[in-house]
Amino acid sequence: MELETIEKFTQSRFKVKISRMDKSVKSFAEDVREGLSTTPKFLPPKYFYDAEGSRLFEQICELPEYYVTRTEQAILEKHADEIVQHLPEEGSLIELGSGSSRKTRVLIEALLKKAESIHYMPVDISQTMLIDASKVLINEYPELHITALVSDYFTALQYLRFENLPGKSIIFLGSNIGNFDLDEALQFLRKVCEAMQKQDKFLLGTDMQKEREILEAAYDDAQGITAHFNLNVLKRINRELGGNFDLNKFVHRAFYNTSLHRIEMHLQSLDNQTVYIEALNQTFRFKKDETIHTENSYKYSMDQIYRLADQAGLQVCESWFDEKRWFGLHLLEIKQ
Repeated sequence: MELETIEKFTQSRFKVKISRMDKSVKSFAEDVREGLSTTPKFLPPKYFYDAEGSRLFEQICELPEYYVTRTEQAILEKHADEIVQHLPEEGSLIELGSGSSRKTRVLIEALLKKAESIHYMPVDISQTMLIDASKVLINEYPELHITALVSDYFTALQYLRFENLPGKSIIFLGSNIGNFDLDEALQFLRKVCEAMQKQDKFLLGTDMQKEREILEAAYDDAQGITAHFNLNVLKRINRELGGNFDLNKFVHRAFYNTSLHRIEMHLQSLDNQTVYIEALNQTFRFKKDETIHTENSYKYSMDQIYRLADQAGLQVCESWFDEKRWFGLHLLEIKQ
């Protein structure tokens, strides 16, 4: 699968590629039309991550209520040397949904203890965030070679399936798998398996099931940063598609669905109202208290992780947790 190289920097160690997205992948406009025409209304969470959304998410990661980032970071710092002993030597470190690549530094530094150079491939849908983070890393680590890939997860995995990269270590941190429902998570893991060879490894971060109060506070912080993050998708529709959403007439809601073991994020309409989107030439009606479902974040048990891995053709060969077992990092390989 050939990818268009959009920019070749003067540094020989850094290049950027942008994927030609699969034609079956819907556009922003098509997804908005479908989601707002459905009952109940929804929007795919991948559209949170424009430049502003990515910036807001980095702020969320620093919030006292949002334990996910610091807990995962602590696990990585404690166990990085052990983790990298399981990874292929002289291979490629591929990070799906890399964002700022902040947590990955721990693994990069651990890998550099046993390798003279590393090929790092960060994959992210936000081109601005991807390039900015890569430039910082390339200047900080002279032993690093970076191929930054602007892409969604599934297109990137299709690319990896056909690209001859020996010794792949694919990492998917931050409990991003929680944004998929269980069927989507299984489909994703199957695509990961298809992109792997026998010697390759897959490092997966999962947020584990825990008390409702802890979870709801993490997704509805006192400073309101998560609320701004959620509302930003409406701002993006206004800017990119010519919408006229009044952000003061919608409010952020987040709650834990105990039966499905997931946090749900919604945008609730505060009044009966209509919204026109110019790019769609369409008006959408909202009743008072009606919501747009914008994100799920599933929380996992170990039984679910073992079962999903097995169904995808993978097996868990090692797991690492924090002391409270709030978060887990799991190393997977192709099932023997």
